[in-house]
Amino acid sequence: MPTGVALRDPRAQLLAAAERILARDGAGALTSRAITDEAGVAKGVLHRHFADVDDLLMALVDNRVARIRQQSERLRASAGTGTVVGNVASALAEAIDPVAVGLIGLAISRDELRARLRRAGGTGLPTLPETTAMLVDYLRAERELGRLSAGADPAALARILAGTGHLLFAGELGALPDARAVEEVVETALIAALPGPRD
Repeated sequence: MPTGVALRDPRAQLLAAAERILARDGAGALTSRAITDEAGVAKGVLHRHFADVDDLLMALVDNRVARIRQQSERLRASAGTGTVVGNVASALAEAIDPVAVGLIGLAISRDELRARLRRAGGTGLPTLPETTAMLVDYLRAERELGRLSAGADPAALARILAGTGHLLFAGELGALPDARAVEEVVETALIAALPGPRD
């Protein structure tokens, strides 16, 4: 980056670059050099805006958590429309993308990042608690509407769906499951909680 050229929003540029690397190449490829190269900025730019790579990753986690909270509001508002299976499958596909899977991989492999996440009040596994909470809220709403059986346990179902969803999306790099595969997993998890006749 030539001297004297102003960056529009260096923090946003660096965060977007980190997301692209995670989505394209996975957690193992995320280094400070890779981030600044991807962003097209000098290495010093990262250290002017973040204390270190883990600080940048914490900001990335914060952004993802904010997105899931916004998604949670939309999902909750969709209760009573479409199908429960379709709504949950779409929510999982949006929340558990390659970036979310990559962030969990980073939290597992980077002790300092995991420690910072815990100090911030998290579990050390970024986005997993928020995805689970989003599903709990939605499934409770559907139970109140009678689209899940009265005896269904939204919290237990949400943990099953979030955990299974993360495993499903953490397959081979670039080999994301198709929509039908996600719906089949969701339907299997919810089958006993869906009212009506079964085959």
